[in-house]
Amino acid sequence: MEIENLQSSNTATQEDTINLRHYWHVVLERRWLIITAFISVFVLSLIYLFKATPIFQATVTMQIDPESDNILRIDGLAMGRQEQDYLQTQYKNLVSRTLIESVVNKLKLREDELYSKSLDPAKALANDIQVVPVRLSRLVNIKVENPDPKKAQLIANTLVTNFIEMNVTQKMDASKVVVKRLEDEATSQRVVLENAEGEIQKYSKIHKTFSFEEGENIILQALKQVQERYTLAHSTAVAAQRVVDEVNLFLQASNSIYTLPQVANNPSLQKVKEELALVEATFAELKKTYGRNHPDYIRAQEKLTSLRQSVEEQAKVLISSIRIAAQIARAEEESLQRLVTEQLQRQGELKDLRIQYDFLKRDALTKNTLYGLILTKMKETDLTGRLKINNMRFVDAADLPFSPIKPRKILTIMLGLVGGLAVALGLAFFVNYLDDSIKSQDDVETYLRLPFLGYIPNIKTNSVVERDLQSHLHPQSNAAEGFRTIRATISLTHKADKFRTLAVTSTIPSEGKSLVASNLAIVTAQTGIKTLLVDADLRRPSVHKAYQLHSPSGLSSYLTEEVDQIEKIVHKTEVPNLDVICCGSVPSTPSELIGSKRMMDFLEAARSRYDRVILDCPPISAVSDPLIIAAMSDGVVFVTKFNKIRREHARKSIQRVQNAGIHILGVVLNDIDFEGKDSYYYSYYYYQNRYYASHYKTGSGERGKDKASDLTKVRNGD
Repeated sequence: MEIENLQSSNTATQEDTINLRHYWHVVLERRWLIITAFISVFVLSLIYLFKATPIFQATVTMQIDPESDNILRIDGLAMGRQEQDYLQTQYKNLVSRTLIESVVNKLKLREDELYSKSLDPAKALANDIQVVPVRLSRLVNIKVENPDPKKAQLIANTLVTNFIEMNVTQKMDASKVVVKRLEDEATSQRVVLENAEGEIQKYSKIHKTFSFEEGENIILQALKQVQERYTLAHSTAVAAQRVVDEVNLFLQASNSIYTLPQVANNPSLQKVKEELALVEATFAELKKTYGRNHPDYIRAQEKLTSLRQSVEEQAKVLISSIRIAAQIARAEEESLQRLVTEQLQRQGELKDLRIQYDFLKRDALTKNTLYGLILTKMKETDLTGRLKINNMRFVDAADLPFSPIKPRKILTIMLGLVGGLAVALGLAFFVNYLDDSIKSQDDVETYLRLPFLGYIPNIKTNSVVERDLQSHLHPQSNAAEGFRTIRATISLTHKADKFRTLAVTSTIPSEGKSLVASNLAIVTAQTGIKTLLVDADLRRPSVHKAYQLHSPSGLSSYLTEEVDQIEKIVHKTEVPNLDVICCGSVPSTPSELIGSKRMMDFLEAARSRYDRVILDCPPISAVSDPLIIAAMSDGVVFVTKFNKIRREHARKSIQRVQNAGIHILGVVLNDIDFEGKDSYYYSYYYYQNRYYASHYKTGSGERGKDKASDLTKVRNGD
């Protein structure tokens, strides 16, 4: 498990290294584009700094407090928004068009040189204003930018001054509106209250009741008095009746009337009884002294009889008065009871009437309360409006700015550097993304899905002889090493001995197929293999130029049967084991000749005489000749020029070959400038070849030039 983790870690590290290397290669490849874009952006930033007008900024700090809670509040219900919404609203009002227009008009900014150029000076001024709330506070900074520092200061102070004045004016106007509405509402409520009170009075008059209140209700007071009198009368009647009942019971018991408490305790009767007792005492004395016939005895006896009759009569009268008093008390009780009943009935009717009365009274009381509240609020609002309550104030007025805030030179230069680098790199990677040409072994194996045979470095010469005979004239050069690498790769291909006839072609002209074919034939012949190089491009032949051959006889002569034997068109070269067959005269029907049986006979004859036959064919996308030749060959070597052919174009060309059932050995990537513009991509390859070829460097260039000169002299017959 640890080994697997280590391998996984190494793989990830390697992939990261490859990606970074790829990005570095892109940067090196597009270095001039990056440098140009970077310099352009940086120069533009410098031009901006040079031409930009200095901008000054004036800052005003003001405080926005919450609005007074008592304004526009009825029955404890606030009519404003929450505090945060209020602050945000005021921030928007600070840059409202109405406020900006007031500043423009007050300062006559339409005549100002800066704002007169704009079709909408108010909008232009609004763009120069910033509202910046101070976090966790009620403070807000208003920043105004202008090329003139004094004007920036003036605009900032005027803006806030107008804003505060507008706020006060709006509050006063709002207060006046509220007061007017409250006055109208008070007038309306007063009429309603008067109507409600009038309904109460009308109701009382209709039912002939002065008042339904307990303290003012005559019926209720009379009922109370009658009830009190009835209670007293009832008590008196009950007591009198009880006395009568006691008297009757006393008399029914045959008791002496004189022992009755009411009689015995009667003052007048007691006085008579005292007189009677005195007379009886006197009569008893006279009775002892005088006889019955004595005048004194007779007078005393008559007086005694008269007093006894008087006592008895008074006792009877007293008892009769007790009974009459009881009757009178009972009669009075009954009378008061009837009066109480009448009063209770009247009071019940009054209660029924009071229900409606109470409803009217409550309605009037509610209207009276609302009317009083409106009057109170009207006075309070009017007083508040007169006091001109303002919840906004200056904290710090704008000072005259001395240094401009724009352009910020250091920041602009830094942005120019960073932005230029970012734009340059972005442009480079974007161009690289759009660039889908074939540039590496990965492109060949990934997009073309073919084996990679090798790289061919750029041969820095305009001489066709120097280029196509590079492996012979400069055997220790990097190009010669590249061709040997291709030869080795082909020889190590599976069943390489079967690939005796090789066709060399490309997608479009000028990709170096003739260069590859000639040098591949040279390095093959240098191994001792008998090799034949055939110029099979019957349209634009080039082999005869490289080998300085001027014979008109060639492949076309054999195909048109002007020549019967192949030996007559074969040319020997100074490269051991290498023969060349040129195109000869360019025929008018090259495709028909290439596809003829004569061509097949030619290839059979060539195979029988040589160990390796290399055919220089036309490009695939240009004509159909290479497909015919490739079909007759054992394999195809496909040449593509570095950073020239688009992947899709090359892929379609290769697909044409593969669809014909032709085997492609691999792809050769040609014309890579290892020492110049392409060194970023294949620097490791260049340094590796330079290391092994360094000890051949001395004199090799001169020897190559001498060989080319000698070859030219030989071909010219000098």
